[in-house]
Amino acid sequence: MAMGCEIRKWVVVCVVVLVVNFRHIGAQGQPQVPCYFIFGDSLVDNGNNNNIASLAKANYMPYGIDFPRGPTGRFSNGKTTVDVISELLGLGDIPPYATARGRDILRGVNYASAAAGIRDETGQQLGGRISMNGQVNNYKNTVSQIVNILGNESSAANYLSKCIFSLGLGSNDYLNNYFMPNNYPTSRQFTPEQYADVLIQQYSQQIRTLYNFGARKLALIGVGQIGCSPNALAQNSPDGRTCVQRFNNANQLFNNRLKSLVDNLTNNLPNARFIYINAYGIFQDLISNPASFGFRVTNAGCCGVGRNMGQITCLPLQTPCANRNTFLFWDAFHPGEAANIIIGRRSYSAQSTSDAYPIDIRRLAQL
Repeated sequence: MAMGCEIRKWVVVCVVVLVVNFRHIGAQGQPQVPCYFIFGDSLVDNGNNNNIASLAKANYMPYGIDFPRGPTGRFSNGKTTVDVISELLGLGDIPPYATARGRDILRGVNYASAAAGIRDETGQQLGGRISMNGQVNNYKNTVSQIVNILGNESSAANYLSKCIFSLGLGSNDYLNNYFMPNNYPTSRQFTPEQYADVLIQQYSQQIRTLYNFGARKLALIGVGQIGCSPNALAQNSPDGRTCVQRFNNANQLFNNRLKSLVDNLTNNLPNARFIYINAYGIFQDLISNPASFGFRVTNAGCCGVGRNMGQITCLPLQTPCANRNTFLFWDAFHPGEAANIIIGRRSYSAQSTSDAYPIDIRRLAQL
């Protein structure tokens, strides 16, 4: 049921809606936490790149073709994973930093920026973007506004301690840095193991800064299978089907260290709880068992150009595939709404013991 029911009888639909409403949001419709702060890249950007000079934008059709408000800057035909998580937390739509104003920030802010990385130079060949350091600085600005709204620092600290923070960076540090040797020197400077260490070291400092500015409940989202995207298959896979293992192996080195960082930070930062979301494993499930999730195409984008519909990503006003829910990927790099709903739900409420460590976002919210 959690993945969406194909049965169309009204009784079943009503039961599913009631289960979601009462189990996840409560009979009063009360949010489980006061706010949700989001840090990340194009997987969760909801409009922060719209008005900056960047090639990494999605504020045009057919992006948002299945989203109620049309194109917003989300790199999806519809919802992103954090849209789903926010709904399950009872918070609804979280505004992008670019347009968040006044008391709206008390529900949380989305700082994510397409092409952003942990490293400042990551994604620079695509133009403007807000790196993780930039996102952290924007969060500091938000905190000062919350202090002003609530009246003092102790009230703001108490408020922020109840909020959920999700961080999902790292993909671009590989795709738009390490594995672009013509643009970046990192693959010559570091072995994959060394690079993962360097990334985690910098990420850890950025996370500690968030802690110093009030973050206490943090979900660290692992990097998904970057070697299985239509673009990776189009450029690097001879048969167009076999995932690029050197990409996936490298980002698993990062993920393993990120999971270890959860214990390290929880043990060393008082009154904070960190969890790890195994996006790689959840995505592996979708690729290995596509039919059980309703997917028929896992190696091509629904909207794109060239081999695997992934050599060039979805172009303005391009006609996408009609059967969007049967495609795992929406464009050359990003999962479609159907996949995002599954990933978001399993991040919130783990369906497998490997989905989240040591607990899922639902239980983190209850602490």
